[in-house]
Amino acid sequence: MISSSIAERPPGPLVLGLGCERGTPAEEVITLAEKALVQAGADKADIGFVASLDARRGEPAIHAAADHFSVEARFFDAATLEAEAPRLQNPSAIVFAHTGCHGVAEGAALVGAGSASVLLVAKITSSHATVAIAGPAEQRPATLATAAP
Repeated sequence: MISSSIAERPPGPLVLGLGCERGTPAEEVITLAEKALVQAGADKADIGFVASLDARRGEPAIHAAADHFSVEARFFDAATLEAEAPRLQNPSAIVFAHTGCHGVAEGAALVGAGSASVLLVAKITSSHATVAIAGPAEQRPATLATAAP
């Protein structure tokens, strides 16, 4: 049977990890996320969902970013994010002191993308937010793949 309707595209394989201070403007988070997408060589449709620390579940900027990318926001507890500490490119003792995990954006992206994932864009920061992108290793741009150990 042939259908004339166009099927909705399934969620992309990439996970956008977000961390931000309370009250961060949504535009700051969205602008930073768009910058990360450019670095990853990806586009909006490649994002499967937005991920963050459960302590930020009520943060409007995170939900605004999820709405911007037309995906859901998923939240993980600090212990789950901390389990990713060995895979973080930018672990932070300061972040740990405030959250109980060494990295929110990178950790959330890695947890969300699964155990076989890699960071495609390590943590990038703005004044009040951090973002990272994780996904399957085969999604890694060739310039990053050649630099990997």
